[in-house]
Amino acid sequence: MEWFTGGDYWLSRLVFQRGLAVLYFIAFLSTAHQFRALIGEHGLLPVPRFVAAVPFRRSPSIFHFHYSDRFCAIVAWTGVVLSAALVAGAADRIPLGASMLLWALLWVLYLSLVNVGQTWFGFMWESLLLEAGFLAIFLGNEETAPPLLILFLLRWLLFRLEFGAGLIKLRHDPCWRDLTCLYYHHETQPMPGPLTWFFHRLPRPLHRVEVAASHVAQLVAPVMLFAPQPTASVVAGFIVVTQLWFVASGNFAWLSWLTILIAVTAIDGARAADVLGLPQPPAFADPPAWYLGTVVAVTVLMAVLSYWPIRNLLSRHQVMNYSFNPFHLMNTYGAFGTIERTRHEVVLEGTDEPEITDNTVWQAYGFKGKPGDVRRMPPQVAPYHLRLDWMMWFAAISPAYARPWFTPLLAKLLDNDPVILKLLRHNPFPASPPTFLRARLYRYRFTDRHELRRAHAWWQRTLVGEYLPPVTKPR
Repeated sequence: MEWFTGGDYWLSRLVFQRGLAVLYFIAFLSTAHQFRALIGEHGLLPVPRFVAAVPFRRSPSIFHFHYSDRFCAIVAWTGVVLSAALVAGAADRIPLGASMLLWALLWVLYLSLVNVGQTWFGFMWESLLLEAGFLAIFLGNEETAPPLLILFLLRWLLFRLEFGAGLIKLRHDPCWRDLTCLYYHHETQPMPGPLTWFFHRLPRPLHRVEVAASHVAQLVAPVMLFAPQPTASVVAGFIVVTQLWFVASGNFAWLSWLTILIAVTAIDGARAADVLGLPQPPAFADPPAWYLGTVVAVTVLMAVLSYWPIRNLLSRHQVMNYSFNPFHLMNTYGAFGTIERTRHEVVLEGTDEPEITDNTVWQAYGFKGKPGDVRRMPPQVAPYHLRLDWMMWFAAISPAYARPWFTPLLAKLLDNDPVILKLLRHNPFPASPPTFLRARLYRYRFTDRHELRRAHAWWQRTLVGEYLPPVTKPR
């Protein structure tokens, strides 16, 4: 069975599966905490309304058969418990078939959430988690050696993820070609982290080095992933290092961590174990015939589905972050094909005064992750995903894109809806709802070193104008 199994990758599989289970845990946990406000029966984009308009074949989900907030909570918390069990090694304590079913159940549960999550679950790392999670079903457990076909499919996934991101950059924004994109990106990215200010203040020649290194990681390294060992391991290690740079420089949910885990599967685990002084596992049993047949069938399926992303990669009109099928298998990926040169933030403000005058006092709502208070250091949020905070970044760029959920958000705030308020860091009206709300658009810039020391402010902001005039509840 040498053509089928790769025993040297046992440690790579272990790290990948345990790490993937951690990310599943975080994804289900963030869903459990946020779904009622975002997609619940009385949420901003309710699931019942969505499933009534979209057929099962276009968006397969168990919620087409039944939806209630209680049932959705059961699904989310079941995912939390199952993923925690996988983190603890449950898949290696049960037979191979049962282990595969456990991974498959996690995939079905999360697919069901993503396919009814609408805008809130439309991020690339949702599809990436589903595609990686699907392949994890067939990686096996400690009974058998990792199948080489699935390991190859994981490298193919990493290639599409990195190479697609590199191509989309070169084809879209000229700042990627002249190496200047990081003059702006650290400051204008959706959700800066505690170190982002320092990254932004690096000398401009280093920003150009950052972009050049990104091109190498995304356009050169992926091609070499298919080289023999130890070249593939070295290349995968380089990709891991670049992704850790992204982890430090901003909050991108679990995108970079999942990319790291996928890259780990290309590293020779036996050599890594020797370096780390870890004992090699006992000899693996021969894989059962049904398992071999299943892996071959899945490989054929994924090979057929590869036609669409390959065609997309070769196209001058390449699209990014697109699923060609409702099961989120063989997707196309890419991020930041276009870089914003300025950062705009929508600031929500309210007042409890009965009438608006020139002297009306407005108080701002605070979000958990997105910039607001200029003296607040950007927090570390990732790999947790604050979906509303991310969408507020898009709202500042395109009011039309945000309209379906932004107006319902205001209505909820005018009612002091406790479910919505749980998504916020600060509610300036804890005793009674505001009488009026408004939204203002500001331009945010990182302060320089002198301003940071003098005013203890990470940001400076300038009013651009009115995003939404004052609104109140209809009488």
